[in-house]
Amino acid sequence: MADVVKEVVENATDAAKNATTGEKIPASPEGMFLAYGALFTMAVVSIYFGSVKSVKFHKKQKDTGEVVERMTGKDAAMFPIIASCFLVGIYVVFKMFSKEYVNMLLSSYFLILGILALAHVSGPWLKKLIPESFPNSKYHLKFTEGEGEAMEEHLDCKFDRKDLVVLAICSVFGVWYVIQKHWVANNVLGLAFAVNGIEILQLNTVMIGCILLGGLFFYDIFWVFGTDVMVTVAKSFDAPIKLVFPQDLIENGLAAKNFAMLGLGDIVIPGIFIALLLRFDYSRGYGSKVYFYACYLAYILGLGLTIFVMHYFKHAQPALLYLVPCCTLIPVGLSLVKGDFKPMFAYEDNPEPVSEKPEGKDN
Repeated sequence: MADVVKEVVENATDAAKNATTGEKIPASPEGMFLAYGALFTMAVVSIYFGSVKSVKFHKKQKDTGEVVERMTGKDAAMFPIIASCFLVGIYVVFKMFSKEYVNMLLSSYFLILGILALAHVSGPWLKKLIPESFPNSKYHLKFTEGEGEAMEEHLDCKFDRKDLVVLAICSVFGVWYVIQKHWVANNVLGLAFAVNGIEILQLNTVMIGCILLGGLFFYDIFWVFGTDVMVTVAKSFDAPIKLVFPQDLIENGLAAKNFAMLGLGDIVIPGIFIALLLRFDYSRGYGSKVYFYACYLAYILGLGLTIFVMHYFKHAQPALLYLVPCCTLIPVGLSLVKGDFKPMFAYEDNPEPVSEKPEGKDN
């Protein structure tokens, strides 16, 4: 009996010490499973909805004749280098200046972007909840520079009062995040960023996608295993650029503080490649989504492997180390088996218009 009392007293003392010093309470196996499961679910769900929305967005661009900026192979090859420069720059800023002031500036920036991203994603659903009796009215905001033929259009925005209501509702989450930095608000904005990124960012061809993913494969390995830069920035960067979920939620509820995290890059980068394959499936007109589902299941496999290795070695893992081989080799291998390798690599999301050559003069 004395041993039991002593154990209870020691546990109570340790808990009080952790609460006083702010040390993280070790996560229980159940808490870890819940946290990893939540991150896994948020990632795969955002990729699915982002991919579906990308098909509609691409169709809308083609129907309206909107000019689309194309990523070239050179752009894809240069992206890891540019990303590395940006990463080192942020790392240096955090080393030179106070994290509090840097994050205050970043929070203001991401507050605006997050509200707009959330409004774009949730707008169609929120508008359905607004009653028909609502006094709606349409507006057109336009900002131009110059006159006549020299006029340049900088802003052309059409909206109505329902859009303003949606924006106001989304602003609540933005303000909540800035004031409280609560993990729920962080995830709401982070998911909005992820879905928007997958919907809007477009890889023009499968080859460009493979070049981009291949470069980021080595980028992720170097910055996670080779230095402490990636992990330091991820922990210091107090903005909704990552999804987090508490491993001590069962013990501490919504006030939990021992977080597992997943960067948005590990969702958006493979996500835009998966979305490209979905658009490729639709372009064939067969009604089959075989390459989308193959790549989607490959992502699930790769992410599951990432979480397993991270848990086994108790060390941060470069997720793209596992995601890139799965998301590229499996659909490409399937195309070789099905005889679709050439059509897949010949597919272009937005082919450049063929300019008509002037006819030569007859001599």
